[in-house]
Amino acid sequence: MTATKKALLIIFFTVFLISSNSAQQNTDSLKYRNNPNYNLQMDMFEAYKTNRANVIMYGNSLTAGTNWSELLGRNDVIGRGIPSDVLIGFFARLNSIYKLKPKVVFLMGGLNDIYNWTNVDEIYFTYIRIIHALQVRKITPVIQSTLYAGKDWAKEWGGTPESNAGRNREVEKLNKMLSDYAKKNNIEYIDLVSKMSTNDKFMRPDFTWDGIHLNAKGYLIWAKEVEAVLQKLKL
Repeated sequence: MTATKKALLIIFFTVFLISSNSAQQNTDSLKYRNNPNYNLQMDMFEAYKTNRANVIMYGNSLTAGTNWSELLGRNDVIGRGIPSDVLIGFFARLNSIYKLKPKVVFLMGGLNDIYNWTNVDEIYFTYIRIIHALQVRKITPVIQSTLYAGKDWAKEWGGTPESNAGRNREVEKLNKMLSDYAKKNNIEYIDLVSKMSTNDKFMRPDFTWDGIHLNAKGYLIWAKEVEAVLQKLKL
């Protein structure tokens, strides 16, 4: 085989590998749509008559688990949480947030990604993409720490204290990265995890009804932190 043919083959296989990797990444990025809650909730958000909100609570089932307007006693606050959503899903639905012209968006996510074995660096990268996208639109992002799972979370499906502890170590890594980023870039950061966790780094049982989703006591803690940030931002 001539040197020219070898060079052409190398170029061909390089282009093929790049194209294959790109296609795989595109396929992976659309997996959020396998969540049956995603389209259902997006249809509901589209059906709602609200067309403006100063404050948006943006996240997954933890965010979806309460009525934020009633919890905070404000009519300019809405929740946009989708159960089981992952961060690439958050990113994909940002246009629905822009339409509401918010001043501030409170972000919480990442635990579903971790339980889907997504690498923490990838989770962090997507989180930063969301933050940048909001800032480009002159929307103030507020980062909220990802919460730990409880010790006995998902035991009905094979979850164990050991497996949950392993996931919580990933949560700890993510929170450290997000906290450092917030400090470096002058972004408000709410450290909820330290207020809702045990000494051995699990969700406190008195703040959850199933090991991961919050009860009223947990939401009251969260609301207090949100109110403090809104006061600081003069909203």
